[in-house]
Amino acid sequence: MQHDDAMAVREDPRGFLVLTWTPGLDIDGELADAAIGLIDDLNGDEMRPLLVKMAGTRSLSRDARLEFTRPCSVSRLALLGSSRVDSIIANFALGVAAHPMPMRFFVDDDDAVSWLLGTADPPSVFRWWRGREGARPPR
Repeated sequence: MQHDDAMAVREDPRGFLVLTWTPGLDIDGELADAAIGLIDDLNGDEMRPLLVKMAGTRSLSRDARLEFTRPCSVSRLALLGSSRVDSIIANFALGVAAHPMPMRFFVDDDDAVSWLLGTADPPSVFRWWRGREGARPPR
C-alpha cells in the first residue's frame, strides 16, 4: 500500500521530526505501523521528539492505538490539532494505554514545539529495543 497520500514526515531544523496526517484520514494499524517505520528510519540510532499534525483526522482505529503504544525512536510526542474532534481523538488515544514516551495534545504550534524542545530523559525501554539489531519489538 502506498502511504504518500496519507502522511508526510520531515525533519525540522530545530531537531525534531514532523508527521503530518492528511485531513479526513481514518488511521488504521497499517498506516500507524508505516508512519512509525518511517520515523524510526529517519531517527536511526537516536531518539528525537515528534510533532504530529493531526488536524482533521477522522478516526484512529484500535489497531492504530496499539501500534502507537509500542516502543519506537520517539523521545516525546506532541499531538497538534485544531478542533474539538481532534481533541477527543487525541484524548482517547492518550488515555487508553500506557505509552513509551511522554505525550501531550496541543492546539497551538508554538506551545507544542516549546514542550517538545524541553528536556526529558529517553524512556528506558529504548535501550532494550535498540539492543535488538534495530528491530521493533514483536506485536
